[in-house]
Amino acid sequence: MTDRSARQAADRRQRKSASRLYAVQALFQMEQSGQTSSAIVAEFIDHRFGATYEGDEMADGHPDVFRNLVEEAVNWQAKIDQMTDRALVEKWPLGRIDSVLRALFRAAGAELLTQDTPPKVVIKEFVDVAGAFFPGGREPNFVNAVLDHMAREAKPQAF
Repeated sequence: MTDRSARQAADRRQRKSASRLYAVQALFQMEQSGQTSSAIVAEFIDHRFGATYEGDEMADGHPDVFRNLVEEAVNWQAKIDQMTDRALVEKWPLGRIDSVLRALFRAAGAELLTQDTPPKVVIKEFVDVAGAFFPGGREPNFVNAVLDHMAREAKPQAF
């Protein structure tokens, strides 16, 4: 692999990672505002990807990856929520979970159900997203456990 192709591959991975984070933000915003997925997707692609806020430049996401995650999370929400509920203990149903975590589980569930991404990659990526939203908290460990359960249900052949 040449230096150029290695840089391109790293850039693609970074854009996919940013798209996962943006998908969680978009799903959270949809739940809070009641906006449609098409309106939210357009807003993020047009105004957030690569934008500068308070001197900080936002990452440039991959529009197709982002759009697909959001739309598939909406399309598969009932199945994803059922998978998430099965991964949670009885006293903590999905409705009691923080709305950011609900959005995260929906985005990750969409990728597990509809993409060829290896489950371990999905888990690692979304644990990293949890760390971005909850720095220093216990949530990344919680996310790891729930996503491991969801991944084993969605893609048992991968384990």
